Amino acid sequence: MALELLRFSTAGSVDDGKSTLIGRLLHDSGGVYEDQLQAATRASRSGLDLAFLTDGLRAEREQGITIDVAYRYFATKKRKFIIADTPGHEQYTRNMATGASNAHLGLVLMDARKGVLPQTTRHACIAWLLGIRNIVVAVNKMDMVGFQQDVFKAIQQQFEPLAKKLEGTTFYFVPVVALDGDNIVQRSQRMNWFDGPSVLEYMETVPIEQCGEAQSFRMPVQYVIRAGDTRGYAGQVISGAVAVGDEVLVLPGGRRARVEHISSYDQGIEEAFAPMSTSICLNDHLDVGRGDMLANPDTPPKSTRAFRARIVWMSDTPVSLSSPYLIKHASQTVCANIVEVVSRLDIAKLSEESAGELRLNDIGIVAIETHRPIFCDPYAENRYSGSFILIDPITNLTVAAGMIESISEPKSTKPRVTGHQGLTVWLTGLSSAGKSTLSKAIYERLWARGYRVETIDGDEVRRYLSRDLSFSKADRDENVRRIGFLAELLSRNGVVALVSVISPYRAVRDEVRSRIANFLEVYVNAPLGVCEGRDVKGLYRKARSGEIASFTGIDDPYEPPLSPDVECRTDQETIAQSADKIIEAIEWQFSSRAA
Repeated sequence: MALELLRFSTAGSVDDGKSTLIGRLLHDSGGVYEDQLQAATRASRSGLDLAFLTDGLRAEREQGITIDVAYRYFATKKRKFIIADTPGHEQYTRNMATGASNAHLGLVLMDARKGVLPQTTRHACIAWLLGIRNIVVAVNKMDMVGFQQDVFKAIQQQFEPLAKKLEGTTFYFVPVVALDGDNIVQRSQRMNWFDGPSVLEYMETVPIEQCGEAQSFRMPVQYVIRAGDTRGYAGQVISGAVAVGDEVLVLPGGRRARVEHISSYDQGIEEAFAPMSTSICLNDHLDVGRGDMLANPDTPPKSTRAFRARIVWMSDTPVSLSSPYLIKHASQTVCANIVEVVSRLDIAKLSEESAGELRLNDIGIVAIETHRPIFCDPYAENRYSGSFILIDPITNLTVAAGMIESISEPKSTKPRVTGHQGLTVWLTGLSSAGKSTLSKAIYERLWARGYRVETIDGDEVRRYLSRDLSFSKADRDENVRRIGFLAELLSRNGVVALVSVISPYRAVRDEVRSRIANFLEVYVNAPLGVCEGRDVKGLYRKARSGEIASFTGIDDPYEPPLSPDVECRTDQETIAQSADKIIEAIEWQFSSRAA
């Protein structure tokens, strides 16, 4: 039987002895290789300094502070362990949040001579906010206070007000001497008044809340695998379980289907559960792509564009209500705005205070609105579908880690001021040439620059606006005219409309262009062979086999633009290179019009 895995994070103030404690834990449990032991001995000035078993960064040894999150593995006969060794200095609160995000247990270290410090409170509070409900409080350097039981009990009493505020958390206090190993792996003979298990003994027996197994099924789709007529939706089960024959809900469409086959590492299985990576085939061909989610239909996640979240701010630049951000949630990335800073957490008092902004390492509650819905649960109900990160779209740096607290209604905010008359960007090209992918990339960049922007995808229009039309030439022309009319309305009202549609016939494209004042034609050019090789939707194969008649590029012509404003060779350029060309053309359009 496989050993259980316990992930735990460590935190402690500078000089409390955290590195020594972890070194002792690794050394006495047999979790150190001989070459590591020799290297640590050589680095030590005299004998073996256990801190050198964990302080892998030269800067850490030279400056006396940890500047990163280090992950270390060891195992005993009872359990496997992964340690997230996080910094102690307040400056690195963001690293502590990162290390604790997937932990089952928190190990907080304090110096018996110093007692409960503000940073101790901060560490325990962040662990609690991130959903950790088992915290070991190791009171170190008991030898420096004469192994007095009264000192240990006084610290426990100091901690009581904090423990009461962190509801639902089990605290285990243990007196230790990390340097000598007292109560780390073996029980101490020098503190006979303490009869509890050692740190390792406790961690070997504490119940583990497995990675979302008891919660409702959620699987964000990361990739669609196509093999013949079969479509497998690949991703990691972030919570719950699903079995062959189960009904699942497909979001955002809201359609239901049954699980026909589950595979993992190319082997068929009857059931998949968190945190397995797997591929699921359904009994119906649905339009499912990256960023969508398969979920339990009886207890589905919330689909929302507005929510309140507690965030740990990780950027040197304060929160901005006027700047756009990207939210990375599950397997999708969407544009978002922070519309309100509701409060900031006072770590010393563990109370919320009103605030107009959040700065580096601040913890606060904010209201967020996204441009497209996300499928989520409150963090208290599901740590995996309730968490996200915020990204600065210009620098691509992570600026915050967030936990969704509640779902809300979007505020009535003013439209974004753009200062331009709008524009239709028409991306034409063969199926699988890369139109939709480019459209998404351009969308995110324009949003980051403050433009009002919308996407119009040919497949979505067919599903909703043009479902009465066939694929005859006349109906295809009518479909393009409808798309053109919608794009014209948007651009006339100051929106950049990104249209990604095959639109194979030159004449109707020119007709639409003549009707829209501000128009940019982009030829997404990839050879037929390349498009067939990609065959994102499996349509070329069906066209070649005769299942689809009059398919563009196979038995129906595609008429490329004669003089497009921009041509993107997606067989030779990266998405970023092609997007750069289009963005440059868009900005030239606006600058030349302004002049």
